[in-house]
Amino acid sequence: MGEEGMQAQRILETCLYVDDLAAAKEFYSRVLGLDVFSEVEGRHVFLRCGQGVFLLFNPQTTCQSSNPVPAHGAQGPGHVAFAMMPAEIPVWQEHLQRQGVTIEAQVTWPRGGHSIYFRDPAGNSVELTTPSTWGLQPVE
Repeated sequence: MGEEGMQAQRILETCLYVDDLAAAKEFYSRVLGLDVFSEVEGRHVFLRCGQGVFLLFNPQTTCQSSNPVPAHGAQGPGHVAFAMMPAEIPVWQEHLQRQGVTIEAQVTWPRGGHSIYFRDPAGNSVELTTPSTWGLQPVE
C-alpha cells in the first residue's frame, strides 16, 4: 500500500488533563467502571476502556518531559466521548443519578444517536454516546 492509501485504523488511546489525579481516578473507576492498570503519583493514571486505553495526565508534569516522549499538556476543559448501546441509555441515566453525577445535557441527534453530557472533577466534558451518533454500527 502506497503513502496515499495509508489510514490509521482506530484510536488506541486518548487522554485528558486533570489537576487532581486521585479525584479523577476515583471518578472514572466509580462512574464509568474503568480499571486502572498503571499510575505514577503526581504524573498519570492509565485506565483500560474496551480495546483501548484512557489516559489521565497532570499537565504540570507532562509539559516538561525529560524522557523520549515529547512534552504535552493542555489547559481548560477538554472533552472525551465513551460509547454506550442504545438500550443502555436509561440505565446510564439512572446510574449517573445514583452516583451523584449531574447530567449537564442530553441530545438526540439527527442520525438517531443519543448523547449524555456531564463533567468530571476537573471540569472536563464527558459524554456517553451511541455509535449511531456518528453513523456507526454498535460493536457488541
